[in-house]
Amino acid sequence: MTRAVPLTLPSPAEQADRLAALGLAGRAGLSDAELRAAAAACPRDALLVLAPDRVPASALVPAVRWRDRPAFVVVDLTDLDDFAPLPDAVPPSGPVYALCGPERGDEYRDVTPDDALPRIRAAGRTPLIVAEGLTWLLHSPGVLERNACTMTVGSRLRRPDGSLDARTPALWISNGTGRDGPQRRGTAKVGWCWAGNRHTWLGIASASGRTAVS
Repeated sequence: MTRAVPLTLPSPAEQADRLAALGLAGRAGLSDAELRAAAAACPRDALLVLAPDRVPASALVPAVRWRDRPAFVVVDLTDLDDFAPLPDAVPPSGPVYALCGPERGDEYRDVTPDDALPRIRAAGRTPLIVAEGLTWLLHSPGVLERNACTMTVGSRLRRPDGSLDARTPALWISNGTGRDGPQRRGTAKVGWCWAGNRHTWLGIASASGRTAVS
């Protein structure tokens, strides 16, 4: 049986306040006032996202906390910021934009990213990139639940020959095993999965669209 995460985002104004308090507005080249003005133009139920070419995923990870513990990146994902948006997941130009209608994608649990992407596109939706997933988690920790997490398959790494690396970034909760270490049990993490593999506990996140607000 599939389950859906309700959209429990703070208002865009509250999102802007939090991003400003974390010093991320400046990282994007915006003053706090400029970020709040962008929030005022953001749809009420949208996620306010700082452009990943200004604030990459690695800069967001330290700001994310899940159950009062900081998130982390798995040790074998040292190239996280080299993962770029697929053509249909490229953000609008500008330092900040609105991501509309984000969903965790529980209906794609036990479906491979390779198989899910055509279905997401056929539904008129777009896959989330990893920076968007982290921003969502920053504001709405309930995006992750034990045994119900998500992949952000809109971010992919291209090899020198132009083909796609087989990894897709994902956000889930560490069990504290292996190189994560027992001290990280119950902590949100940025990891990766193979694009051809399926997982019963990982959905595939998508959104209804992206809109420029600055």
